[in-house]
Amino acid sequence: MATLITITRKGALPGWLWFVLLWCGGVAGAVSLGEVFRVFMNLTLFAVK
Repeated sequence: MATLITITRKGALPGWLWFVLLWCGGVAGAVSLGEVFRVFMNLTLFAVK
């Protein structure tokens, strides 16, 4: 005799949606970090000249 236990929470997001949200967050973080790096590079290059 096997007992099947399923735990479902009301309002829980499906796994694929978590993947999409985390992927978009990672891309947004990488792009924003690149923009900050570009701004600081421009500031330091103009300061050297």
